[in-house]
Amino acid sequence: MIEVQAASGPAEAWVSTPDGGGTHPGVLLYMDAIGLRPRLHEMADRIASWGYVVLVPNVFYRVGTAAETSPAGELDSDEARAAFFEKAMPRVHELTPEQSRPDTQAWLDALTSRDDVSTPVGVLGYCMGARLAVRAAGDHPDLVAACAGFHGGGLVADDPQSPHMSISTARAEFVFGHADNDRSMTPDNVQSLGSALDGAGLTAKNEVYSGAPHGYSMSDTAAYDHEATERSFRELRALLDRTLN
Repeated sequence: MIEVQAASGPAEAWVSTPDGGGTHPGVLLYMDAIGLRPRLHEMADRIASWGYVVLVPNVFYRVGTAAETSPAGELDSDEARAAFFEKAMPRVHELTPEQSRPDTQAWLDALTSRDDVSTPVGVLGYCMGARLAVRAAGDHPDLVAACAGFHGGGLVADDPQSPHMSISTARAEFVFGHADNDRSMTPDNVQSLGSALDGAGLTAKNEVYSGAPHGYSMSDTAAYDHEATERSFRELRALLDRTLN
């Protein structure tokens, strides 16, 4: 765990690096609403083992530390998940684009200033983090060559600041693995996202993972789906290898 000077003060960030030293492409990983916790460390370590330096910031640093904004244990039942999200959703809604955009600049600066990181970089996000990743790709087209979002929610909204509007200025290759029957990402939303990708002329995969629930990649929750998770990692690794190596 390191400290990064973010837009509103110091923030924790987890860094995973490949074995053996050397210089490697960087990847900025945006967490889900459950917080910066051991499951995210594991995921970052796995991506790092492919040959990437991965930075995972605590995007909720304004309201608490990683420990304070993460659950004390696994959310291994629907009841436990519901109770946690009742507390977590207010801080999700408070993380506006006006706050997250300058933070993204700080995260990217922290990543690319490392001696062991080469550019361009990739960005990815899970659940709410997918929104942040898409905005990062649109706001930093000269730096971000790959963008992935898995079981993302709210990527398309009737709002001028809807995340999918950022796609028009991006130049990255995109991969999306949507949850099935996701109320936060409906079939119409998926279609609108695809239209934005096509309209921007970008190479992209925009797929629904059949039978996979929202949050499917989080093995510390009751939503975990092993098959969908492994599919997402295969798609992610292929994307990063195509674009960053």
